[in-house]
Amino acid sequence: MFTYTLYSLSLSLKYRHELGRQAANTKLAAAKDVRQVRCRGGNIKHRALRLSDGNFSWGSENVTRKTRIVDVVYNATNNELLRTKTLVKSAVVAIDCAPFRAWYAQHYGKKIGVKERAGEKVESEEIDDVKRSKNVESKLKSRNKGHEVMTNVKSQFQSGRLFALITSRPGQCGRADGYVLEGKELDFYMKKMQKKKNAQAEAAAAKAAGA
Repeated sequence: MFTYTLYSLSLSLKYRHELGRQAANTKLAAAKDVRQVRCRGGNIKHRALRLSDGNFSWGSENVTRKTRIVDVVYNATNNELLRTKTLVKSAVVAIDCAPFRAWYAQHYGKKIGVKERAGEKVESEEIDDVKRSKNVESKLKSRNKGHEVMTNVKSQFQSGRLFALITSRPGQCGRADGYVLEGKELDFYMKKMQKKKNAQAEAAAAKAAGA
């Protein structure tokens, strides 16, 4: 009995190395601010307090580009993190699609995200003002053969923004990296965002009617 009591007391003791630090609460800002934190054992963590960009991969095209983070659009954990534009792992963000658009034009020789008006494209997808050798032309032809970008991703290029998921931990590694959402995963998050938007609109309408 005495031994058990000592053992239970030892479990409740607090040690300095068990202390937790304050959350990083990495904010989306124009200026980047990353601090180094010394951890136990001499390890170094990179604590990002403010970030503006990150490396994001486009999985179906097997390409990664560094791009600017425009906005935080969805967070399943807490609406407060969404309101304060806090960058955390698994947050859905809107990123600038310009680096991917430039890569697509160079790799496939075509424009992506051409705007449509009344169901018709405003301009042609083909890039004709560039001189190419026959070898390059054959390469582009083979790349475009049977290639198609998902409709839900292509429509995002028209708005100039892509939805992406953060997979790194900005408060631990000092980076906000992730991947572009596409396919069923993109549809899932689009439904979630639309549902939240409708709920906010209904709440605002009810508040206005009550006032």
